[in-house]
Amino acid sequence: MPSKLSPGLYVTATPIGNLGDMTERARAILDQADVVVCEDTRVTGRLLKHFGITAKLWAYHDHNAAQMRPKIVALLAEGAAVALVSDAGTPLVSDPGFKLVRAAREAGFAVNSVPGASALTAALSVAGLPTDRVLFSGFLPAKKAARRTALVEIKDLRATLVFFERGSRLSAALADLAAALGDREVSVCRELTKMYEEVRHGSLEDLRDLPVPEERGEFVIVVGPPAVPNEIDDAALDILVRAALATASPSRAAAQVAEDTGLSRRRVYGRALALAQDE
Repeated sequence: MPSKLSPGLYVTATPIGNLGDMTERARAILDQADVVVCEDTRVTGRLLKHFGITAKLWAYHDHNAAQMRPKIVALLAEGAAVALVSDAGTPLVSDPGFKLVRAAREAGFAVNSVPGASALTAALSVAGLPTDRVLFSGFLPAKKAARRTALVEIKDLRATLVFFERGSRLSAALADLAAALGDREVSVCRELTKMYEEVRHGSLEDLRDLPVPEERGEFVIVVGPPAVPNEIDDAALDILVRAALATASPSRAAAQVAEDTGLSRRRVYGRALALAQDE
């Protein structure tokens, strides 16, 4: 094959909106690949045209994946460099493709990451919610009963939850989130990286009737973790604080224990000072 790239599959991120977020490496990969595999050849064709890239495009999506996957693996067997892209953002993040990556790997071909933009990480970066534990749940089920069942399954997780949602279902999704999860903090993000980028932050109750713009598009919903009940007694608290004091100052120990337990930092810091003086 004529490609300057080493043979293999290149999982390549593309911009989620602002074309300035296209990386130099991604441009080079798409320009030099023997074939660019994409969800929609029209969408990817417009992107490549903008950057002056001429490439052979193969469509690969949910409806033709079973037929196309062997053809792509066969192309890799010929020594080709194949780039995999989604319509926008990072492939395999709520987009088809994981079976292709698995098939290429199991057949012994190199699978290379070409990272870049992602609506998931973009939303997390501006939501102002904890990111130490995150569960990405993709698109919620379209039907109300299935959506509520899915939410009940994850409502007790001590993690920030991230969902993608279509504008046409945003109001229904926010209402069901409030009903299933309680009144938690939430950030609703639209048009990320674009001219009319908007991030609305508040509680699920506040935003459940959020007006949906005419150009509905897709949204990212970031929901904060559940509140931690204040059920730790003094004896249990002292055990946690002593363990933290073994490797940290009273201030740092208090901050860590307060974050882990949800207890007031003033209470924890008071115990940390007392225990540190006793020692």
